[in-house]
Amino acid sequence: MDSAPARHTGQGGTGPAGGSAFAPAPHPAARRSAAAIHPPRGPRADQARTALRPRRVRRRDGLLPLLTADTLAAVLTATAVQGPALPVAAALPAAVLFAALNAQAGLYRPRLAPSALLELPALAGRSAALWCGVAAVLAAVDPGRTLGWSVLLTAVCAQVVLACAGRGAVNQLRRRAAVRRPASALVVGPGAGAAAVAAALHGRPEYGLRPVGLADTPAAGGEAQPARSGGLPVLATHEDVRRAVIQNSVRHAVFTRPAEADERTASLVRLFHDHGCRLWLADPAGTAKVTGMRVPHPADQLWGYAVQPLLPRPARPLERWAKRGIDTVLAALALVAAAPVMGACALAVRLGDGPGVIFRQERVGLYGRPFTLLKFRTLRADEHEAATRWTVAGDRRMSPVGSFLRKSSLDELPQLWNVVRGDMSLVGPRPERPFFVAKFSSIHPGYEARHRMPVGITGLAQINGLRGDTSIEDRARFDNHYIDTWSLWQDLWILARTAASFFRFRLGGS
Repeated sequence: MDSAPARHTGQGGTGPAGGSAFAPAPHPAARRSAAAIHPPRGPRADQARTALRPRRVRRRDGLLPLLTADTLAAVLTATAVQGPALPVAAALPAAVLFAALNAQAGLYRPRLAPSALLELPALAGRSAALWCGVAAVLAAVDPGRTLGWSVLLTAVCAQVVLACAGRGAVNQLRRRAAVRRPASALVVGPGAGAAAVAAALHGRPEYGLRPVGLADTPAAGGEAQPARSGGLPVLATHEDVRRAVIQNSVRHAVFTRPAEADERTASLVRLFHDHGCRLWLADPAGTAKVTGMRVPHPADQLWGYAVQPLLPRPARPLERWAKRGIDTVLAALALVAAAPVMGACALAVRLGDGPGVIFRQERVGLYGRPFTLLKFRTLRADEHEAATRWTVAGDRRMSPVGSFLRKSSLDELPQLWNVVRGDMSLVGPRPERPFFVAKFSSIHPGYEARHRMPVGITGLAQINGLRGDTSIEDRARFDNHYIDTWSLWQDLWILARTAASFFRFRLGGS
């Protein structure tokens, strides 16, 4: 039986675990307690509520038209300078490199008011870098095909002009389509600021967003302020917001406060993300300071209000695929390398505790999907006890073999097979049992947001000592910080820290 990962009493609780988060006609102060993300009606021992997987929504402002315009600009420019100086085969690599440079500069990020002229400096810089690189490669490979300064300058200017023209045409077509078919949007924020942003959207159809309601959140003082809605419905509870998103097919949410401003705003970010909405941050006061978000350049605006997309950092498919590939390769190699140790552990468990070497237990993984976690058995317990008992630390029924395996974390070696199968990752939030996932999601705001990333054998919380009977609130905070700041390098750093802890014999079971 696995021990529970964290203490759930006395830290961060917001109310009874079995209470409903949506009482009829709540007082504004009472609404602040309903900040848990999709809180269940109460903890259930048999099943945790499955989290929604963010839906991919096809949007008319996708990157394909811009990508096509940039590719055509690069190909046409390369074709124009082809001849004795430039081989024909260089056109496609130049187009791919140009698109990669533009992506690095954020030129494919969503925008409410795109302008090709504002992007001209970035396009010019990337075009110059591209053709300087092409000239350097040609000079190194074949000195007879060196690009002269006049050819180089012509190529840069031609590509900038073509790219700006193509992007301008794409932007114009998008504006016309936005006026004809506006998308439903909700404005989230307190008081007059949200109403002002909604009025700007309503009066300027070229932005392509049609406000259908205001989601009122507490102001800086803590109390929700009455908003002048201008005829729009004011949504006071999570249930109202969720119903409005579904009934109105809402595809955009415009926040007037940073996501970390308060618990309710943070939970609404998760709600909209679960339903496949695109998120924006507008700043009617001009004073928002966003942390952990990628700010686009050049700056975007909504009728004079500074606006930027809220882009969840984990939503980077190429790096996620790379993470999965690294997990598979490293876990497979680790299984082969650890085979003698695992064989010795299995033999010790069989001789010390009898048959039943492998312990199987249901855990909650990515997007709330259950899976079967594998471990070496360290304690014999019935199924109900294994699913609902909080911790087995100090249990006298545990044999010396089981105690050794748990203290050294050797009991977790079979989880490498879970990684190979794709149930888990090497690095991520630790998976918990369905009973406790349902309970913690109703008590600790942000706990359920841990499931937007694959669960892992080790993680940021574990290397900071949050294992065993430690604070669930602290663990959720570390896990969500890991997700918000995720990178492949951070995964490798956590693996290195975990290996160092393991060899120092300090990696306790979690």
